[in-house]
Amino acid sequence: MKNFCMLLLSIFFFSCQQKEIKKNPVPVSDSVSVIEKENIEKNKQIGDTIVLNFKNEKGLYVAEGSLDSIHPRVYLKFKNEDSGEINAKILPSTGKGNIRFNQVIFPDQSSDGPFGMDLKINLTQKGNHILVIGHSQMADNPFWGKFNVELEQKKQ
Repeated sequence: MKNFCMLLLSIFFFSCQQKEIKKNPVPVSDSVSVIEKENIEKNKQIGDTIVLNFKNEKGLYVAEGSLDSIHPRVYLKFKNEDSGEINAKILPSTGKGNIRFNQVIFPDQSSDGPFGMDLKINLTQKGNHILVIGHSQMADNPFWGKFNVELEQKKQ
């Protein structure tokens, strides 16, 4: 028993005398902010959200997203300045799939839905709108994979 206690004490003292490993902090904030800014400008998915800020040459918001078991819904956020109409389409990479516009959330927190893979709706409120994309709970085989979204805003 005495030998066992001596062994434990020696292990304890040796472990306490280990040198600390010093790590110099790397300025990550600059590179992260540049990457996030590029992703936002290109309408890229960050987590489960795509912020639509950038229009292409045709005046459409185009974004690529993906659904998986971690992110079963994707939230498209866009700002509407004028009343008008939006036309949106989901284009799955596989051609077809159980994916749809589940909901539109308006700036006053009211909502409408569900819709299909195509969405055509009049917007009467100004402010930030959210389109929720996911699979239909009423159908089999949820969609997991990449898809593209096209959104067109038409002013009245």
